[in-house]
Amino acid sequence: MAYDDTNIFARILRGEIPCHRVFEDDQTLAFMDVSPISKGHALVIPKARARNIIDAPPEAIAAAAVTVGRVARAAKAAFEAEGVTIMQFNEAPAGQSVFHLHFHVVPRWVGVALKPHGGPMEKPEVLKEHAERIRAALV
Repeated sequence: MAYDDTNIFARILRGEIPCHRVFEDDQTLAFMDVSPISKGHALVIPKARARNIIDAPPEAIAAAAVTVGRVARAAKAAFEAEGVTIMQFNEAPAGQSVFHLHFHVVPRWVGVALKPHGGPMEKPEVLKEHAERIRAALV
């Protein structure tokens, strides 16, 4: 399938839709998920036009992997998480709902269940505070 320039992440990259930015470089952007499944749930996307990992250029995947690692370490530290789950889905049958390559960085704690995917939107002030905490912990 062809890449759709109207997807929400492409619109975020173009500045048409705001987000709570965590990290940005010339190849990637990390920001808070507006419907988090856990406290500190962030997303990492490449700036390259890629529907998912199947059609992404290798350099976009590599750049995203580096940013995922940075954000995962920072989120774990910022929220004193016991672990971090990294998730990435490819095509609708696998759970992909936004068709721009993205990685979920989800802080985890023993005994704390994840909220449902696509659940309610978090308050902007909470997302802002979570983004600030992760930014402060970036190394």
